[in-house]
Amino acid sequence: MAGHAMPGGAVDPYSAHDSGMAHGNMTMVGQVDHAGNGFNPTAMLTDWEVGRTEIMPDGRTLRTFEVEAIDMEIEIAPGVFFPAWTFNGRVPGPALRAKEGERLRIVFRNLGSHPHSMHFHGIHSARMDGVQGAGLIDPGEEFVYEFDAKPFGCHLYHCHALPLKRHMHKGMYGLFVVDPDPARHPEFAAVAASRVLGSPENAEWQELAMVMNGFDTNFDGENEVYAVNTVGQAYMNAPIRIDKSRPVRIYLMNATEFDPINSFHLHGNFFDYYDTGSQLTPTLRTVDVIMQCQAQRGILEFSFADHEDGLYMFHAHQAEFTELGWMGFFDVREAGA
Repeated sequence: MAGHAMPGGAVDPYSAHDSGMAHGNMTMVGQVDHAGNGFNPTAMLTDWEVGRTEIMPDGRTLRTFEVEAIDMEIEIAPGVFFPAWTFNGRVPGPALRAKEGERLRIVFRNLGSHPHSMHFHGIHSARMDGVQGAGLIDPGEEFVYEFDAKPFGCHLYHCHALPLKRHMHKGMYGLFVVDPDPARHPEFAAVAASRVLGSPENAEWQELAMVMNGFDTNFDGENEVYAVNTVGQAYMNAPIRIDKSRPVRIYLMNATEFDPINSFHLHGNFFDYYDTGSQLTPTLRTVDVIMQCQAQRGILEFSFADHEDGLYMFHAHQAEFTELGWMGFFDVREAGA
């Protein structure tokens, strides 16, 4: 089932012995220049932005993030370029991560050509909502959002300027994850600790940040390219390496515009699903497909411990999305293999 090795350890799925392995190879041809984009979908999987911290007089942690809106052209499929509006020069924007109960400060600067904002799916005051008159700022201006990190879970932020569908579609969205404080959840302290980035319990997990998105390249109100983390079939060309001895946790969010739902299907395995990630017990147990509307998100947890080594596919279960870029592989192996 394995294809030929490529530079950097990636596997070429087009060379697989099974011609149906990549849905009949009805897929894109070529490679995207990740260096030219300034971001790499493989690095995005684990590139959590934790900002900088300091202790406030009341003993709580103040966590500060700096985010800039930037206009830039990005390559979303081989030879296909898209005029994006970005947060910090990438689509999706940086995956912001904090801990429940911290005070958050987000310094937002608009270096773009249109009014923009940051609207957080969390709990905050009206004046921090990132809408007209409450955090929407013109080009060249700066605004500081400040609120407490709550509730814990897998959330998102996005620009809330009008027309909203255009600002979302152009790339102005990103993950916003709040880790639970184990001390606040003594009945599930071990589970909570496993979600706290940097903890010994968290180190046992392989955590991945995935944002499902789509791109209307000719601006006709329909998407021509679908992906996870922006680049079509990025994880087919460079399968995601998985150590089968450690469980996997995916922070999954749907930012797709112009389609009512997106979906995630895992081949050869099942997972537990935590809708919004704001609870410590699964919403769904032992499923292999979940659907998300735009802005819906959740946490997937699964293991390959009992599986043989190999390439395990994952993709949207809308065939159109799959064949237009939304598919990839987990390269499951023994540790060190």
